Amino acid sequence: MTVKHTRTQIFLYLAFLLVICGLIMLQGCASFNPKPIDSVPFKEHAQTRKDSVMRVTCAILTYEDSQAIFDIDLEHRWMQAVWIEVENNDDRPYWLLSTMMDPNYFAPDEVAYSSRFFMSEKANEKMVKYFRKLNFKNPIFPGTVRSGFIFVNQDEGDKEINVELLAHERMEEFDFFFSVPGLRAHTFFDLEKHYPAEQIREVEEEILRLTLQKMPCCTTNKDGTINGDPLNLVLIGNPRDLFPAFVRRGWHPAEETYSGSIWKTIKSFLFGNRYRYSPVSPLYLFDRKQDIALQKARGTIHQRNHLRLWITPLKFKGKHVWVGQVSRDIGIRFTTKSSDLVTHKIDPDVDEARNGLAEDLLFSQGLVKVGYVKGVGLSTSDNPQKNLTDDTYFTDGLRLVLMLDRRSIPIREVQFFHWDNPLSNARALDLTK
Repeated sequence: MTVKHTRTQIFLYLAFLLVICGLIMLQGCASFNPKPIDSVPFKEHAQTRKDSVMRVTCAILTYEDSQAIFDIDLEHRWMQAVWIEVENNDDRPYWLLSTMMDPNYFAPDEVAYSSRFFMSEKANEKMVKYFRKLNFKNPIFPGTVRSGFIFVNQDEGDKEINVELLAHERMEEFDFFFSVPGLRAHTFFDLEKHYPAEQIREVEEEILRLTLQKMPCCTTNKDGTINGDPLNLVLIGNPRDLFPAFVRRGWHPAEETYSGSIWKTIKSFLFGNRYRYSPVSPLYLFDRKQDIALQKARGTIHQRNHLRLWITPLKFKGKHVWVGQVSRDIGIRFTTKSSDLVTHKIDPDVDEARNGLAEDLLFSQGLVKVGYVKGVGLSTSDNPQKNLTDDTYFTDGLRLVLMLDRRSIPIREVQFFHWDNPLSNARALDLTK
């Protein structure tokens, strides 16, 4: 071995030792110093629900609150802290079901482990004990008040917290709705007052059916001169009917298109970063672009189910009527028909996405009534139609009609609009019985 090689090895060895010593020194100074819970004003934006036997209070911590209480950055770990307080005035103990708040919630040791210090066992041990102490603990005995934190997956924009409490032969349910800062997107609640009261028209079932049949077949470009994707969806429900159903099934609002959302989309495309709120392109109906867009991410930004909705001046049984379009993105392709030169490619069988939404919302426990109505127009795989970016699609020509409610409805109790039957589509719900 030459002297030159020996010197190089010695240099590398010393450099390695210096790095290790530096890390040890840094981690030896590592500290975990959360603030006392009572000193952080997170309860100021808490919400309370109660019935004859239970009182439940819920709060979602802001970034600042979370940083103060836990002394770690949960946001960059895609975690969110939810504080729950339950007062049990019943004569039996209850158990809070964490999986109903988030089926993929995080255990306290898991949260602590995600933020552990390198070679600082004392601080790590302190952190683990702290998270265990603050975790919500079951059961809630009669005549007691229990509080603590549940750690769920992070959401931006509107968030529903579904608190379910189980006791012997009894179940108590409480829904909370929060608007979480950080997302530029419209919600159902933003649009409830879109039309002035004098323009709202309550209609009976047969008039509703005829009116839906006469609506345009498709979305259009801004000028209204070229047809786009088919209007294959009708929702009947007020914001508090629709919002919980979609949140429970993993749907999120799509952000408005602006520099920030474009950059987040690019990062997601290039690096696989998580971005469940990627914008959708504008389509037009009633001389305006979609009032709200929702999407359900599936793996990557290339794959998602998305829908666009427009609120109408119609009401049925006191509920708003929305008309929309739902489709399934299956990839990304280049096109000169888009100002961005790229667009999502949709599944040409648009009925698949439409019927898939019906099946999806069946499990939301909010679906009251389902049916189909004519209005889109028949097209086949041999003679398909095209949307604004030249994607082809085919359909049996029917619109899916879904009526939703805030109350919990078992699947076996879902009713049907016996209007039109999609007999040509093997995956459609069978409404002929």
